[in-house]
Amino acid sequence: MSSTLAPRLYLADRWPRTAARDTALVLSGTLLITLSALMTIPLPFTPVPIALSTFTVFFVGAALGSLRGMLSSLLYLLLGAAGAPVFSYGQSGVAFPTFGYIVGFVVAAAVVGRLAGQGAGRKVMSTLLLASVGTVILYVCGVPWLALSLGVDLGMAVMLGVVPFVIGDAIKILALSAVLPGAWKLLAMLEDHHRGTK
Repeated sequence: MSSTLAPRLYLADRWPRTAARDTALVLSGTLLITLSALMTIPLPFTPVPIALSTFTVFFVGAALGSLRGMLSSLLYLLLGAAGAPVFSYGQSGVAFPTFGYIVGFVVAAAVVGRLAGQGAGRKVMSTLLLASVGTVILYVCGVPWLALSLGVDLGMAVMLGVVPFVIGDAIKILALSAVLPGAWKLLAMLEDHHRGTK
């Protein structure tokens, strides 16, 4: 990739883009998703745990951009599918009820990154929209897989895989709506300071 300075679409574009830097960012995104996925709280009435990974996937997608965020999530999926214990509870493979949500990570990171590239994520309201769209994508990908895995209908899958998490996901959306615009403001302050010291 070119090392010339491109217009800043994402937080990660503070420095000129190079292939080595993009690779490091993708690997860092995968590491963040992996660590957050291992921080889970099991619920006794559903196989879907409370996890920080959804927040992290949205942040990675918005901060790195559509392609790098998608590649971070895809690498995470491929590592787990190949047998690395990187999924919640240290799971791996594909034959478990929540794998559909992990497929959703890849789609959500790509879409969230695309929205961020169009300016979403710099203000609270646009970040609310960005994170809400990402959350819906996870539900759309995760619930049908959950239904097939458990042998239940979609209504029951929604009760197991959506309803218990609405409040928690709303909190994550609000948290991201503080973190992303705050990061953009901090970056602007640092750059203003840097220009002022020249």
